[in-house]
Amino acid sequence: MELMVEESETIGGAVEDLRAFCAVADLGTVSAAAQRLGETKGGVSRRLSRLERRLGVALLARTPRAVSLTEEGRAFFARTREALGLLDDAAETARASRSVPDGHLRVTAPVDLGMDVLPPLVTGFRAAYPQITVELVLTDTALDLAANRIDLALRATPGALPDSGYRASTLLSFAIALYASPAYLDAHGVPDTPAALADHEWVVSRELTGAARLTLTDRRNRPVTVIVRPGVRTTDYASVHRIAAAGGGIAPLPEPVARRSLEEGHLVRVLPEWQCASGTLYAVSLRGSEAPARVRAFRAYLRQALAPARPGDH
Repeated sequence: MELMVEESETIGGAVEDLRAFCAVADLGTVSAAAQRLGETKGGVSRRLSRLERRLGVALLARTPRAVSLTEEGRAFFARTREALGLLDDAAETARASRSVPDGHLRVTAPVDLGMDVLPPLVTGFRAAYPQITVELVLTDTALDLAANRIDLALRATPGALPDSGYRASTLLSFAIALYASPAYLDAHGVPDTPAALADHEWVVSRELTGAARLTLTDRRNRPVTVIVRPGVRTTDYASVHRIAAAGGGIAPLPEPVARRSLEEGHLVRVLPEWQCASGTLYAVSLRGSEAPARVRAFRAYLRQALAPARPGDH
């Protein structure tokens, strides 16, 4: 006789009821099953009755000394034991994701960070964690993490992040400073005061329109405003960076974007005691300290790799 359940029906109830049934089927008595499960004998009996009531069929034949499986119970036991094994495997995999950094990591970042900052970092991270694959979603649109299946978002802002309900941790505080190529400065001269900036070619992102008022602050936070007339405007810092490195003029750039070109000698800092603004780079994830190990590993790697060099570091 086959166990019949309507297609539209589900067993429902707690997985613990199924575990109680399997324990009784394995051990042959309710008392032994209760001892294994750490429950009372009455509690296990109520689980069995509830399960049989939902199914509408007797799974166990009870006697004063023992219980045995009915024909329907034997068929149900075989499938249930297999299903519980799959559930246990899935639970173990989920628990392992908290401690073992592996799997697929999906990261979103602005275009400039994705093009000028992340390539060597992702390469280094993959060398350290070859078991983790990385997918980059580069866009200047702030994607919703849950809706777009994003593990980690990199967000740079001059102020506080808007409240999104997600966990944000600080990776780096940085300056937006002035940079130009050595070739440009050789041809046009090196400005030695903020006032001298008005005589130079400028490359800026498009938020600076017309004759732009540029406010600089020195190390004592004293401001000065200069008027500059950009010759080139672009949509993002990635292209500002490349045009400046090609000799197109002086450019305001976030320090992380300019860092590699600065180290390689393609850019130099102009008026190093002055800066345009300051900002913070955040790592945003669905869960902070409870994030999967792959997310925590990448966040920690970025924080270490992006840390400013200290005197004596090589």
